[in-house]
Amino acid sequence: MTKTLLIALVLLNVACDPHPVQDKTGDISKIKELSAARAKAFNEGDANVIAMAFTEDGVLMAPATKSTTGREAVRAYYQGIFDQYQTFLESGYEDVQVSGDLAYGVGYAKVKLVPHSGGDTLFSTAKYVNLLKRQNDGSWLTTHDIWNGNE
Repeated sequence: MTKTLLIALVLLNVACDPHPVQDKTGDISKIKELSAARAKAFNEGDANVIAMAFTEDGVLMAPATKSTTGREAVRAYYQGIFDQYQTFLESGYEDVQVSGDLAYGVGYAKVKLVPHSGGDTLFSTAKYVNLLKRQNDGSWLTTHDIWNGNE
């Protein structure tokens, strides 16, 4: 292969790449914003906003329960919590990595659940991993959310 042909093929490949110069800093900011919006929705008891942060086939892998798949299953899981408790969450990513159209975030969570019907307040801390995928519009959605408690 001639040098000119090789250079032309490389330039063609770069020109056809939908993300030729990946803005990882911008992607990380978008992913952190999505996480903050989910935490805010948790604190407000809004299962719909949390569900919309997942892809249509997103997987929720909560501790002590079977995995659930799809936005409606995610919404139902969180609605079940909100029906029973006033919720308080402090969470955030300790690390976010982006590779092409896929990313992951590793984080921590501190949760307080106050029963609507009275009784003992529940406290827990956890660590979690979110897998995310860039959407066609450049936004990010969660494909998998898995966590386990520190207790």
